[in-house]
Amino acid sequence: MTRNEPFLDTNILIRFLTGDEPRQAQACRRLMAALADGRREAWTSHLVIAEAVFTLSRYYELDRPTIARKLGLLASLRGLRIRNKRMFADVFALYVEHPGVDYADCYHAVLAASEGCTQVLSYDKHFDLLPGVARILPE
Repeated sequence: MTRNEPFLDTNILIRFLTGDEPRQAQACRRLMAALADGRREAWTSHLVIAEAVFTLSRYYELDRPTIARKLGLLASLRGLRIRNKRMFADVFALYVEHPGVDYADCYHAVLAASEGCTQVLSYDKHFDLLPGVARILPE
């Protein structure tokens, strides 16, 4: 499949959210406004969202509710295409509700549930904290 829309990379989200590099941030604000009202379209991946979560928490030390709110809003922009974008509401809800569980595990729990899967093969005990998922060990 060929896409006509450009791919949106993580650094665009980071510049928009943090204001780093003022000239770039200003351009990113214009882009996000155009994506919000549908004048522009772009697409991105789930990995870009995960990378943004990591960067905002590790390097900018933003708290989970702030990250969830900001990235949740961006993921829902009208002109931004992301496969299964509706799942981000559930992922960010788990991410905020379970501070001892990292974003990737929250994502994987929601992804498994979206496929009707209730079991996760893992040694990671954090899955035990998440509703709707039973962690099982390999035998």
